[in-house]
Amino acid sequence: MSTRSVLITGVGPVSGLGLGIDDTWAALTAGRSAVAPIAAFDAAGTGATLGGEIPADFKIRDFVPKTYRKATKVMARDIELAVAAAQLAADDAGLKTCAGGGDPDHASDRIGCHIGAGLIAADLDELTDALSSSTHPDGSFDIHRWGREGMQALTPLWLLKYLPNMLACHVTIVHGAHGPSNTITCGEASGGLSIGESLRVIQRGDADLCFCGGASSNVNPMAWLRQVMTGRIYGGSDPAAVRPFDQNAAGGVTGEGGGIVMLEEEAAFAQRGGDAAAVYARVAGFGASQTVHRETGNRTPDPAGRGIVSACRAALNEAGLEPDAVDAVIPFGLGHADWDGPEAAALRTLLGDRLKDVPVLATKAQIGNLGAGAGGFDLAVAAAVLKHQELPPVVNRPAPLDGLGAASAGRLETVLVCATGVGGQNTALVLRRVGA
Repeated sequence: MSTRSVLITGVGPVSGLGLGIDDTWAALTAGRSAVAPIAAFDAAGTGATLGGEIPADFKIRDFVPKTYRKATKVMARDIELAVAAAQLAADDAGLKTCAGGGDPDHASDRIGCHIGAGLIAADLDELTDALSSSTHPDGSFDIHRWGREGMQALTPLWLLKYLPNMLACHVTIVHGAHGPSNTITCGEASGGLSIGESLRVIQRGDADLCFCGGASSNVNPMAWLRQVMTGRIYGGSDPAAVRPFDQNAAGGVTGEGGGIVMLEEEAAFAQRGGDAAAVYARVAGFGASQTVHRETGNRTPDPAGRGIVSACRAALNEAGLEPDAVDAVIPFGLGHADWDGPEAAALRTLLGDRLKDVPVLATKAQIGNLGAGAGGFDLAVAAAVLKHQELPPVVNRPAPLDGLGAASAGRLETVLVCATGVGGQNTALVLRRVGA
């Protein structure tokens, strides 16, 4: 393995709790929740009404250069969130890119970009005319008329607004990132996998800096119904009933947002004159695995969480650490027994009797499930935990699953972040305090 040291030098979380790390951290540590009845559309009758929405005053034009504002017309909500998160992360890192004019801190071919994306849902008003002209006389859908006539009602640039790779596309254009770039679409594991790929790109010397993480919005009728149909969503009206790792977990809620983090090679960071005191953490290890649970076709983890354990052990092995070194964990923590149970089992296998003394956070009680954006958001939170040497309070866990304690850690040196997505992909990342 390469000896190139990789740092987190900036983070850009976006969620219903706020835009950027300052607002996010203040809300998390105050125990606030963004889970509330959604306002984007009337969800009555869908089977769920609660979600975590981005603040209404969010405007993508505030996060791009004036010369790029015309391009925002072809940005779906997911793209907007990724572009905003990337700008927030660059600003947080004190990084100069071509977005701000002047001389960038890194050569363009040494800047990479790897962003996790979901299945972007089209806006219904854009599809209405096309679909209305694609029906039989009895009102049923006609695929042939769709091909001949319906698609002609769509703007020629329609597809550019909804391709998953457009998140990374716009970020690379805005910031002049000409290095290795990729888009990963593996459900809730996408963000962690993209961060892992950026880590490997920097370790092998193909880039010095990478934008990575993910973003997604499920607060859209089409995306919303997809989530409801998974059977994982809480259908009630009490936000406090979203209870990850609680014996009475009734289901999760969906949300929108994500997080982009700046991974930067340590020597390159020093060369650009970066402030060492502003560094969040070191990325010490990464692991990935595949769940095998044939009974559900890998739609849920196996009850023992064996795939989750494999990913975590791989990340710890790369970091040269034993599980005893873990001071806190930020797992997926959906708030549904079929997901929380296997994760808790995996953590018991990994940490043994120490589990009762290791804080297990669960951000989805406060922001909802951000889908492809979840991993980037959670890694940003983990980085802030190490930088501030503080743990946000556990929210909505009055009756913890057996073995999970409510302990608060002392000195924080190592945080484990893991995720598992629909389809069975698992990721794990180990962050270390700089100097540990």
